[in-house]
Amino acid sequence: MAPGNGSLVTEFILLGLTDKPNLQLPLFFLFLVMYTVTVLGNLGIIILIVLNSNLHTPMYFLLFNLSFIDFSYCSVSTPKMLINFICKKNIISYMGCMTQLYFSCFFVISECYVLTSMAYDRYVAICKPLLYNVVMSPKVCSGLMLGSYLMAFSGAMAHTGCMLSLTFYDANTINHYLCDILPLLQLSCTSTYINELIVFIVVGINAVVPSVTVFVSYGFVLSSILHISSTEGRSKAFGTCSSHIIVVSLFFGSGAFMYLKPSSSVSMDEGKISSVFYTNVVPLMNPLIYSLRNRDVKLALRKTLSRRKF
Repeated sequence: MAPGNGSLVTEFILLGLTDKPNLQLPLFFLFLVMYTVTVLGNLGIIILIVLNSNLHTPMYFLLFNLSFIDFSYCSVSTPKMLINFICKKNIISYMGCMTQLYFSCFFVISECYVLTSMAYDRYVAICKPLLYNVVMSPKVCSGLMLGSYLMAFSGAMAHTGCMLSLTFYDANTINHYLCDILPLLQLSCTSTYINELIVFIVVGINAVVPSVTVFVSYGFVLSSILHISSTEGRSKAFGTCSSHIIVVSLFFGSGAFMYLKPSSSVSMDEGKISSVFYTNVVPLMNPLIYSLRNRDVKLALRKTLSRRKF
């Protein structure tokens, strides 16, 4: 028992995306379709890259990791959200909530650095094409991914460890569809100053450093593209970067809107909408963008289908 006749929280109730009954079923089918397309799309990209040797290049190695992260990330939160649409009371245990928080942070941070690595890959491919195979060697690509996952591990441990140090009494209703940092901070009955400081520092590092790297990389890329004499060459170069720029803008924009503000100034309704972008929309768009706008992926898909048909 806690001071003041309060009891320690052992489970949380997730309110979900909306409390309007007439929207529950339509949203359930909408997000079910989105989740199905996301899972099939990302698994399809992974399988295509594994089966086609011509896609065993640095660019597609990074895309393989991005698809794995998107598949894993959407699976952390979306099934629970779907359950919430059709159940009257969506309960998650305390440890289940902390586990969901850890993996959400892990995959979000790792995606930040994988997208940054992809920007660096485009910089090397366009600005230093003759050195591409040397600069983006298998050892370098593996190091980039190892660094991405290590940064994700440390950031997720920092967030989850600080959250575990807080105490929750009585109030256990989370105004969200997943166990996220800010709605949990609002429920704590102990001081959250250190937690908010950690959020600002960790999110700041994992947002500012990748953002600046992406910005600088594309600054050099744009300069190189403008020096290409042929219109066709400039168009092709822009085409290889446009998909990545769209994904980066959506992902970093929604994340910064949610986390780089004091928790007191963030409306949970705004936060939920922002979260939908980087938990559902971005993982859905990535396989569509990188397949529909990528000639190599479409060619690999045709070859794979023709071999299976034969």
